[in-house]
Amino acid sequence: MTDELKLEDFMPYRLAVLSNTVSTTVARAYDKRFSVSIPEWRVIAVLGRFPGLSAVEVAERTLMDKVAVSRAVSKLIKNGRIDREFADADKRRSILNLSEDGKRLHDEIAELALGFERDLLEGLSAEELDQLNSIMERLLARARLIGTP
Repeated sequence: MTDELKLEDFMPYRLAVLSNTVSTTVARAYDKRFSVSIPEWRVIAVLGRFPGLSAVEVAERTLMDKVAVSRAVSKLIKNGRIDREFADADKRRSILNLSEDGKRLHDEIAELALGFERDLLEGLSAEELDQLNSIMERLLARARLIGTP
């Protein structure tokens, strides 16, 4: 007989619930204040850290679906939050950068997000935080290893 799967105890499910709860909670704050969706914020955050990426590279860095990235990029361009240029060598490859408005927005949302992170982690000791980070890194490495064909 195999072990019974109890969804509420299943680690991948618990991690997904935690991730979705945390993302949704902080997203409500920046959506309400700045009218920015989770995919849009992820594009802004990546371009704030790594300017000059293509939409494909943004999708790779965020592990987001290419269609979701494309929609977010289109909306951000339309709203003047990112600028798109085309590579000289390959006109099909677009180069994305935050506009001045996008940079201001990035900084404001980043401040909000970092405050949320501080509130979320409040009560954890430095040792617990180190343990959490170590465990998360090990789980990510293990998931990548067992997910490799």
